[in-house]
Amino acid sequence: METLSIIIPAYNEEKTIHFILDKIQEVRLTNDIKKEVIIVNDCSTDKTEQSILTYIEKNPGLPITYYKHEVNKGKGAALHTGISKATGDYVVIQDADLEYDPEEYNLLLVPVMKGGADVVFGSRFMGGSPHRILFFWHSIGNKVLTMLSNMFTNLNLTDMETCYKMFRRPIIQGIHLKENRFGFEPEVTAKISRIPNIKIYEVGISYYGRTYAEGKKINWKDGFRAIYCILKYGAFKR
Repeated sequence: METLSIIIPAYNEEKTIHFILDKIQEVRLTNDIKKEVIIVNDCSTDKTEQSILTYIEKNPGLPITYYKHEVNKGKGAALHTGISKATGDYVVIQDADLEYDPEEYNLLLVPVMKGGADVVFGSRFMGGSPHRILFFWHSIGNKVLTMLSNMFTNLNLTDMETCYKMFRRPIIQGIHLKENRFGFEPEVTAKISRIPNIKIYEVGISYYGRTYAEGKKINWKDGFRAIYCILKYGAFKR
C-alpha cells in the first residue's frame, strides 16, 4: 500500500497546529493511500511543542513523527529536515496554518495516479476553487516572481510560490537543497526544472490566506530574497 508523507514546518503555530492536524486526520486519500505526518518545530518560542505533543498523545491513530530544531533555522531548513526523514512514496508540503486545505491532497494526487506526474504544483491562481480576498500587491508580487522564475526554468507555472507542492519521494530526496528560509520555493522549482524528462503538472486549489495580524509571516524582504534565489539557481546555474 502506498504512503503520502506530509511535511509540516512549524514556527509559533500553537493556535492552529491542532486544527490542521484534525483536517489531515479527517481526509481520506484516494486509492486508500496511507498518511505519514512529519512535523518539524523550528525552535518555536510559544507553546507549539506542547500543542503537538498533546495532540500526538490524544490521537494515536494518526502516525505523527516529531522533530525539533534547537535553534531557529527557517522554514526551508525545517523542510530539509522533514524531507530527509520521509519514507512515503510521495511527499507533500503542508504549512501549519489554515491557509491550505488538506482535503485537496486528492486533487494533487490525480496527475500522479492518472498522468504519471513526478511533481504537482497546487495553483492559487487557476481553477474555480474558493480564494480569500486579501492583498493586491501580495498577489501581484507572487505573479511577478512566478513569471521571473518561468523565464529561467522555461516552465509555464501560474504559482511558483505555492505551499502545495507534491513530489515523488525519490525526486525530492535526490535534490541537494540549500536555502534555509523562504528561498526554498524558487530553489526547488529551478532544480526540478533541470531534471531530464521530469513530468510537472499544476492543478487549481483553494486558498484561505491569513492577514499579518492573524499570523502571516512572509514579507517584502522575503520577496527580494526570492528574486535573488531565482537568479542564483535559475540564471547562473544553467
